[in-house]
Amino acid sequence: MNNTVRTFNGATAVITGGASGIGRALSEELAKRGSEVVLADRQIELARQVASHIQAAGGKAQAHELDVADFAAVESLLQTTAERTGRLDYVFNNAGIGIGGPVELHTIEDWRNIMNVNLWGVINGVQAAYQIMIKQGFGHIVNTASMAGLQPAPGMVSYGTTKHAVVGLSMGLRPEAALVGIRVSVLCPGVVRTPILEGGKYGKSLVNMPPEQQREAWEKMRPMPADVFAIKTLEAVARNEAIILIPSWWKLFWWIERLSPSWMMSIAQREYKKISVSIHESTNLHNSLP
Repeated sequence: MNNTVRTFNGATAVITGGASGIGRALSEELAKRGSEVVLADRQIELARQVASHIQAAGGKAQAHELDVADFAAVESLLQTTAERTGRLDYVFNNAGIGIGGPVELHTIEDWRNIMNVNLWGVINGVQAAYQIMIKQGFGHIVNTASMAGLQPAPGMVSYGTTKHAVVGLSMGLRPEAALVGIRVSVLCPGVVRTPILEGGKYGKSLVNMPPEQQREAWEKMRPMPADVFAIKTLEAVARNEAIILIPSWWKLFWWIERLSPSWMMSIAQREYKKISVSIHESTNLHNSLP
């Protein structure tokens, strides 16, 4: 076996949350570049549709039902994939959900749900992949965090908590893993046009804001199409970048955070105040409609 990670032709890649959004876009782009992709998702029917689409275009793809919060299931999928293909080049720990709304509206079950998927899902993927990659002597783990993991995230504190943890996990593991030939990167999207902008299938909004107003708010942040995002992401993965931040203009906020955390905090507070007023007004209007 050639004990180096392949970029990307002939590689084996597992993508959690591969049925939609960023996961789907990454799967399709990896397949175009010659990788065999395994789409792992709770939305198995949708994952099968995406896999069929990839196969019809001449790519190699399989769909597997997976709950990333179940370590035994994650470990089994990665082991069987490595045994079947003879290698495990990439694991994209990408599955995630969004819960939007102030902390006062969260229940403890909301916290457990988002932690199980966004944080434990990544931990499970890392732990299972790491053992396989150590034995084979190569591999690249890419964990999906968010800009919310690099700066304050008022109004989505539970989400930001999980993403800060994913950044910390990835940055701590990267130098450790390098000593055993494994690469680790953390993906920090700005705003990408995916279902998670409205919570996704398994996420939710805790505020009573009409969907059209949610979409209007996100559009002001210039979301990048997922297919374009995937191309830029894989270019950065090929360069083995530690922190992959796309769209690039979001780096401005990261620089502000690093230069002056207090300045970034004041910006976040001011912007959240505007959002809070908008939510309050839209909720009152929505509730007054016949």
